[in-house]
Amino acid sequence: MSNLGNSGFSQREFDDFVLRHGVIGFFQEPIKLKSGRMSNWYVNWRTVSEDAYLLDRLTDFAIRFIHSRSIVPASIYGVPEGATKTAVIAQHKLAKDFLDYAPGRYVVPMGRGKPKEHGAPKDRFFLGMPRGKTLVLEDVTTTGGSLLGTIDVLAEAGVPVIGAMGLTDRNEVGEDGLSVGMRTSAKGVPYHAMSNALDLLPKAYKMIKPGVEIARAIEGEFERYGTKQITFS
Repeated sequence: MSNLGNSGFSQREFDDFVLRHGVIGFFQEPIKLKSGRMSNWYVNWRTVSEDAYLLDRLTDFAIRFIHSRSIVPASIYGVPEGATKTAVIAQHKLAKDFLDYAPGRYVVPMGRGKPKEHGAPKDRFFLGMPRGKTLVLEDVTTTGGSLLGTIDVLAEAGVPVIGAMGLTDRNEVGEDGLSVGMRTSAKGVPYHAMSNALDLLPKAYKMIKPGVEIARAIEGEFERYGTKQITFS
């Protein structure tokens, strides 16, 4: 293994990275999320994933996290249009970590945002199909719809999925009361979150100071949708 695997994953360092680069923020007026819910706070990894230096740092963290959880995938596959770039760079680093790294040994998989209407599954859904034990990567998980859909596509294509991983979990449940982890577990896929809103939001609130009204609104969101209640002091 490389130094990435040996150096270990630090939750404190990763949470500091998230906060320092504006991944967590607040809205004065609530906006509609992809899940359809209205929210006064956001998780946005786009700025990090668009910056070469920050993306390099992020994928270092991801590889260390994977090793810390004793996950041993042959492929890291990003949810299309969610974590594609992060997964591609992380997969390249993961492959180089293995002692048998050589031509033809590891693939760099990528999914299509919109499947082709014809052809074999490997061509319809993929620009490079995952091979071997696969870890599915998503940037932000709320109710997990996109992540679960990706797991289904991989299962249909015969790809063995050994885990799902989110850069940040919003720690919310669906209308059925189930969290992302519960939903993936029902498919036989364990879920791993590199960071959690319950830990990050109080720190972001202290840094940004968006105001008491925002705090009360977010507390209300977690009362309705949260896996746990959150309270801002």
